[in-house]
Amino acid sequence: MKKSILLVVLTVFMSSVLIGGLQADDKVLRLISWTGYAPPVLIEKFKKETGITVEVTYSNNEEIMSKLRATRGGGFDLAQPSQDRISAVQKQFKIYQPIDFSKIDEAQIDPSMLAAVKKNTMVNGESYAVPHVYGTSGLVVNKAKAPNAKDYKDLLDPQYAGRISYRVRRPILMAMGFSLGYDPFALYENKPEYKKFLDVMEKELIKGKPVVRNYYENADALIGSMRSGEIWVAMAWEQVSWKLHEENPDIDYVAPTSGAMAWVDTFAIPAKADNVEGAYKWINFSLRPENAAVFTNNEKYGTASVGATKFMEPNIRDNFTRSFPAEVMAKMNWYPTVPPGLETMEAKVLEKIKIAK
Repeated sequence: MKKSILLVVLTVFMSSVLIGGLQADDKVLRLISWTGYAPPVLIEKFKKETGITVEVTYSNNEEIMSKLRATRGGGFDLAQPSQDRISAVQKQFKIYQPIDFSKIDEAQIDPSMLAAVKKNTMVNGESYAVPHVYGTSGLVVNKAKAPNAKDYKDLLDPQYAGRISYRVRRPILMAMGFSLGYDPFALYENKPEYKKFLDVMEKELIKGKPVVRNYYENADALIGSMRSGEIWVAMAWEQVSWKLHEENPDIDYVAPTSGAMAWVDTFAIPAKADNVEGAYKWINFSLRPENAAVFTNNEKYGTASVGATKFMEPNIRDNFTRSFPAEVMAKMNWYPTVPPGLETMEAKVLEKIKIAK
């Protein structure tokens, strides 16, 4: 009899603990993200609106994958991997769960970016991410010196001899490919054809070496070269272009006619997330235009949020409206997942370009 009473008491106690634990979890959202992606002012606003406390672990792609692999998709309610780091990982380790888009306010998301992320994170017919933050590699151009520079292939144009710069990294292979009429991403699954494409890029970039003033290694080096007038046209990021534009209005970002190369960091829900509803609330909250603008005003990176520009600080809004109108956004070349082996092939080509005379 005493044992029975004790068993009942223990059962009731454990049930109350479990229920209490679940309730407590609903009031906490464990987010693993990049530094700056969850501004304190938004965390505080979210808590006031929902009662949910956001606990942020700052990380990067490698650590996000490592931590979620170790727990088989546990330990966090929401993660922010780049879109090209999701499908291959999901196929192998199953660390994320499909996105229920009925819970996503798609009307507040850029349609071209949403479509790209859905496509590039699809596994077995289901998509595993929602777009959040993006950045691009386009052209930074001194328009007073090179008014006709419009596309990546202009980095090979002899009329700009000695005034060209770019980094010898895989983005130049992709960018030059699109500019010369290829679709490198469409060749990803066909290694022989991709090898032929790389051979062409190797030939074209080596042939264009006499035009190049230098291969810059970091943003500061490029900024110095553009300021001095040493470089007129370079492949670079919008933030570098805008910084230079503030100092010299003749220098600005130019979205290439063949489409800017673009990355996007996403929202993905881990397979064993405890607070899934809280995760969807944070996604929709973060992409609400006035909230997305808070992030952009702080970090100078764009988001997938439609309508955020009207809430940005005037100078930042001017940069985005000038550089990324709807027609530019619609032509972005979003980086998909790179199949195994391709980066090794690319590295060999890049090395040949560097050492060629």
